[in-house]
Amino acid sequence: MISKPQNDGVVIIPTYNEIENIRAIIRAVTSLEKPLDVLIIDDGSPDGTADAVKELMQTELQGRLHLIERKGKLGLGTAYICGFKWAIEHGYDYIFEMDADFSHNPNDLPRLYAACHDEGFDVAVGSRYITGVNVVNWPIGRVLMSYYASAYVRTILGISLRDTTAGFVCYRREVLETIDLDNIRFKGYAFQIEMKYSAIRLGFKIKEVPVIFVNRELGTSKMSGGIFSEALFGVIRLRLGNITRRK
Repeated sequence: MISKPQNDGVVIIPTYNEIENIRAIIRAVTSLEKPLDVLIIDDGSPDGTADAVKELMQTELQGRLHLIERKGKLGLGTAYICGFKWAIEHGYDYIFEMDADFSHNPNDLPRLYAACHDEGFDVAVGSRYITGVNVVNWPIGRVLMSYYASAYVRTILGISLRDTTAGFVCYRREVLETIDLDNIRFKGYAFQIEMKYSAIRLGFKIKEVPVIFVNRELGTSKMSGGIFSEALFGVIRLRLGNITRRK
């Protein structure tokens, strides 16, 4: 039987070739006043990302840092699903999604936690668009694509959420236990949309917490046109389909 973790929250960070950022992002999260554990899901990074994580696991962060290694790039959505199941199995009550490249500020994690733990929301979304457009150093094309993609999603799905594609999120474990994770269909941007839409359809309360997204300074972006296409066409499938609970 797996014992209850000392800390009630875990931050899931998927990685592929993030050697420039991985040590710094892990230390930034684990040095917060609010103690949170970290789970890295590494998709076989050839640059040694997983080895850097193992080094930290064996030295300064024993018991607070965890690693799942997968063979090859299997998609962002499947990485998070893998992490969600691990976090539920290990008894965490608050489960976070976060990027490795500092586009999500670790100092905002306690604000997402507070929205769920203190204010009673089921999902807290770090939102770029709840108070204007809060992004730094993004190419204008990416800003427009992201902003209008969220507007498109709101229109098609009939929801009020401003930042539907955000990947900086805190879930209460009950949300992830209720959503049928095995039936989540999408892997990229559409995965983020599908998770939020599923939570809304199942009656969970979502709060958008204003944050500032900063474009990565180190490493290479993993964004591609394919994940935007998945999102644009995937929302139509979501609108026509049904959201199911885990049995």
